[in-house]
Amino acid sequence: MPFCDVGTQPFSPVAAAAHLTNDTKIFYQTYGGGPAKVLLIIGLASTHDAWGPQIKGLVGTAVPNDDDGGSWRGEGNGGIHVCAFDNRGVGRSSVPVEKSQYSTRIMAKDAIALLDHLGWKKAHVFGHSMGAMIACKVAAMVPDRILSLALLNVTGGGFQCFPKLDRQTFSVAYRFLKAKTPEQRAAVDLDTHYSQEYLEEYVGTDKRRAILYQQYVKCISNTGMQCNYGFDGQLNACWTHKMTETEIEVIKSSGFLVSVIHGRHDIIAQIYYARRLAERLHPVARMVDLHGGHLVSHERPDEVNQALFDLIKASEVNMSPHEWTNLQKKDSWWKERRVFIRTNIQAGRNTSYRSFMLEKLHLCLLHLFGLLVLAFEYGRKLLRSLKPVRVRGSSSYIEAGNLKLPESTIEDPRFVLFEA
Repeated sequence: MPFCDVGTQPFSPVAAAAHLTNDTKIFYQTYGGGPAKVLLIIGLASTHDAWGPQIKGLVGTAVPNDDDGGSWRGEGNGGIHVCAFDNRGVGRSSVPVEKSQYSTRIMAKDAIALLDHLGWKKAHVFGHSMGAMIACKVAAMVPDRILSLALLNVTGGGFQCFPKLDRQTFSVAYRFLKAKTPEQRAAVDLDTHYSQEYLEEYVGTDKRRAILYQQYVKCISNTGMQCNYGFDGQLNACWTHKMTETEIEVIKSSGFLVSVIHGRHDIIAQIYYARRLAERLHPVARMVDLHGGHLVSHERPDEVNQALFDLIKASEVNMSPHEWTNLQKKDSWWKERRVFIRTNIQAGRNTSYRSFMLEKLHLCLLHLFGLLVLAFEYGRKLLRSLKPVRVRGSSSYIEAGNLKLPESTIEDPRFVLFEA
């Protein structure tokens, strides 16, 4: 099995109690071969297999090299060597138990270590969702090793990770948290990954939802449900992710092109934030919005693959950023808003101004909701850390740490100590 050793985790009492090794290994697979190198970074709770449509489109087959006798026969489009891997916390890669071992920066270091392990000096780096956040960090950390950057269904960290607040999203979130079996998880994943229109389409005599449901159940049953340590850690990486202005400037000034690809009906990563990131990366970024959901790479594979081929080709011919981008340079936020408000007031269009204010109110509510979630999580952990201990003994005084208790309290059921 192909593994890349990315280092040793700090000592963890939880890991020691579970007899887990401190070594962190990343499982990966390679496909095809050729001078063009492509590193694929997958998103939250997903394994490298989720890149299947793109691997097949780029290489011509989804069969990994080690399952094909270790040799590549040059089928399909050829000339492209692809590597896809399981992030730490999922699939066959190691699962650190401490949340501190998960961040997009740490996971970017995993990806860079894998590039070193493969002997790839430069590569096209493509990421999806959380994987796109990691890809941004890779590009900012080692810009001289990036040939191009593709960000699929990307969003920023913190409150930007919160999905659109509506009835459907709350229903999906509740079912996701309650899912304990492959069947339950498969059902909620479909609503999370695809647009409703796509799921309700007929393929022959059956709806696509029914066909995909069987495939998802089989896949989840084979790979197993992601453990809590891995899911909580990866979720923490998303929540704490942030691209600073310095990192954005590093990417913009490094000479490679960027493609931001997004599904218009994504309920997980809102297209608003993807477009805003693309605008921050002007003039090196191109925005490609497609009719699809969060897994637009599966819903519209031909269009996504074409966008990736366009990016690779543009990079190979050294296309200039101004030829590549389809975005217009935007002024600073405050200057842009002043012009927007003044223009609409002069034209008497108060509706546009109200829409703008409602949009900002929505963002404020998202931020407030994020703070409430953090407070709830902290309180829940605090309550869990308090373990009731009933005091028992036969002597006149019992020592509990440095605290001495009189015998009269020993049999009193109301007297309970709490220890952290």
